[in-house]
Amino acid sequence: MHWQTLFSNKRLYSRNLQSGDEVRGDYMRDYDRLIFSSQFRRLQNKTQVFPLPGATFVHNRLTHSLEVASVGRSLGRAVGEKIVANNQDSLTQNAKDFYRFELSDVIQTACIAHDIGNPPFGHSGEEAIRTYFANLPLDQKDRITAELSENEFNDLLKFEGNANAFRVLTTLFLNNGLKLTYTTLASIVKYPIDSTNGFDKKTGKISTKKSGFFEQEIPFYETIATELGIINFDQSKNQYARHPFVFLVEAADDICYSIIDLEDAFRLNIVSFEKVKGLLLPFFEDEKTAEYLLKQMEEIQEEKQKLSLLRAMLINLLTQKCTAAYMENEAALLSGELNKPLIELIDSKSQILLEKISDFSVTYIYNHRSVIEKEIAGYNVIGGLLDEFVTAVLNPKSQKSRKMLQLLTGQYANNEDKTLYQNLLSVIDYISGMTDLYAVDLYRKITGIQIPEIR
Repeated sequence: MHWQTLFSNKRLYSRNLQSGDEVRGDYMRDYDRLIFSSQFRRLQNKTQVFPLPGATFVHNRLTHSLEVASVGRSLGRAVGEKIVANNQDSLTQNAKDFYRFELSDVIQTACIAHDIGNPPFGHSGEEAIRTYFANLPLDQKDRITAELSENEFNDLLKFEGNANAFRVLTTLFLNNGLKLTYTTLASIVKYPIDSTNGFDKKTGKISTKKSGFFEQEIPFYETIATELGIINFDQSKNQYARHPFVFLVEAADDICYSIIDLEDAFRLNIVSFEKVKGLLLPFFEDEKTAEYLLKQMEEIQEEKQKLSLLRAMLINLLTQKCTAAYMENEAALLSGELNKPLIELIDSKSQILLEKISDFSVTYIYNHRSVIEKEIAGYNVIGGLLDEFVTAVLNPKSQKSRKMLQLLTGQYANNEDKTLYQNLLSVIDYISGMTDLYAVDLYRKITGIQIPEIR
């Protein structure tokens, strides 16, 4: 792959007519389209880790995405300058301008889109979808597998939020997606392989860890990969190299969630400030800024503000380290042979400290009672909704099924013009697009736990 060809302002479904917009560039327009979309707004009521509480503010998917986008923009700006500096003789002026001034827009946009395909209740929602299709009643499984190809059934059996994000951005908006640029779309596909051949860690390739697109969207990715010169490792498996920009999006996400979950746990009184400080301050000991930070914190009275200072300084430090790691691995990035996230390529001491944070988070945060209760609720609510709607899709002529299918309107509507695969995907589209609260409300109503009011 080559820096010169890894970007393009071409758009899906678009004839690439000039917009006449002299203020916004192509990639800034991508950002604006996403920010004003209903799918992005719904992230406000999707949990990040902790259930959304009342008075105490913690991160939801929307605030997390905005913070990741901020870090991603910084990474894009820093890396863009270094790419130009390292490749002065091989880049055209247009390419130099892109990397200096527009790469940051691309990474920022991909960051706000990175969670847009996640269902309600976070990762437990994803697992609930997989579990439901893995445990179908035998008669339903036989019916579905008889009509769906192996790849199509695996899209359901191995449902993946990353693949669903690509679907949301390319297929669901007005049936034509948001018409984003090829560059932005390529930057969100962390695992460019289909669901049948993905979820394979034995290959040693980072791109096969999960899957990045459903069967229906494979032609879109093929078009993008051809235009941008993304390496195709295996045509028969729809297996590609990661686009190099994906590593920056991933790094921004890794930097944020390694820190903000601790901050949320502190705000909810799950962990003490002293414990969080003890986990974060050691990052600065070799940077000769630990003493400065301690003096700064002594001048701040509120522990929340002290933690905010620590968080800001650590995000800045990790951003610098990931930028350096990116450029140190430039050749591997372009050959498609880089198989570790950037956060695992920084100095060993920082990696050890991040591992301590991860271990602590698993023990005291991700297994906290409120988090577990939310995950169990996710299994029951998502599984219950799927059971009702999938049964209706498979038996559309019963009276109850007809009523259930009436709830699927617009782009989610089931009809005879669609294949069974497409109708089942429409059900998943509908459910995965719900907020946590909407999913709970609908589940309570259709199961009779709560009788709907006429308004």
